[in-house]
Amino acid sequence: MGNSNMERSHIDTTWKQNTMQVFYWTRAFLVKLDGFRAEAIKERGRVHFRSRNDKDFNARYPAIVQALAAMPNETVIDGEIVALESGRPSFNALQNHTSTASLLYYVFDVMVLAGKDVMNEPLAVRRELLRDHVLTKLGEPIRESPELEASLPELIRSVKASALEGLIAKRRDSRYEPGQRSGAWQKMRVNQEQAFVIAGYTPAARNFDAIVFGYYDGAKLMYAGRTRSGFTPASRDQLFKRFAPLVAEKCPFANLPEARGGRWGEGLTAEKMQECRWLEPALVGQIEFVEWTPDGHLRHSRFMGLRSDQAPFDVVWRAG
Repeated sequence: MGNSNMERSHIDTTWKQNTMQVFYWTRAFLVKLDGFRAEAIKERGRVHFRSRNDKDFNARYPAIVQALAAMPNETVIDGEIVALESGRPSFNALQNHTSTASLLYYVFDVMVLAGKDVMNEPLAVRRELLRDHVLTKLGEPIRESPELEASLPELIRSVKASALEGLIAKRRDSRYEPGQRSGAWQKMRVNQEQAFVIAGYTPAARNFDAIVFGYYDGAKLMYAGRTRSGFTPASRDQLFKRFAPLVAEKCPFANLPEARGGRWGEGLTAEKMQECRWLEPALVGQIEFVEWTPDGHLRHSRFMGLRSDQAPFDVVWRAG
């Protein structure tokens, strides 16, 4: 029986390793860029730059449109508009574009080339056509979104170290399927993580809807965000039991209330604070997130679990 279990375990491990190798070798890996998806169409000598939901981008991004004028006629390409700040993509910089951020258009696919529909060609062929017949004619701020050459663990480590959002794994033999979610393209998000002090929550019928958290700046606890993501029904029940002995009457955050709710609603105004219940700042949680917003909040945050190895007063602000 023991040998049988060992053999089965060895087979399972080998199968998983082989499956991962097949996944890796059959995919092209690109950096997941945090920007606006956009298609560039050159028809009858004129460039049309449009969003994924068919909004006109010509007036909004004139420098990109001007650079795209050199692409072959009767051609359609796919890519993403990205704002680079300190060398890294920043969705906040893109949303609130100023002269301090560099706007670029990263191209990763071609659907029509010089009047010929190439959407049924495999991705590997389309990428070669894109490089040889389109990108060779284009200059800044148009760039190729390059395929990354490294093992998958190395790619993940590099993305995390560079504080990038993640990877896109694209099947090399896949055809272009507009508007489809076929699984040929898979997003692999690799977010930032750090510890935050949990010092409040918004209630729900059974326990809580979202936790409210922050970090210390000297002796002051500063609000950073709130999240309802990352919980299971069981983990909500368990965490809610930890809240009971920590109930506090007053808000422990020094920077609340805030004047406005923020672009994505992370801000806590006096009106929104009426929904909150406060806690003594004794619990530390690990939070995953995409980035800090300009007004000091976390974007797309998610609870990962409690930390018992860190004291609340040791939780301070960390950049990137």
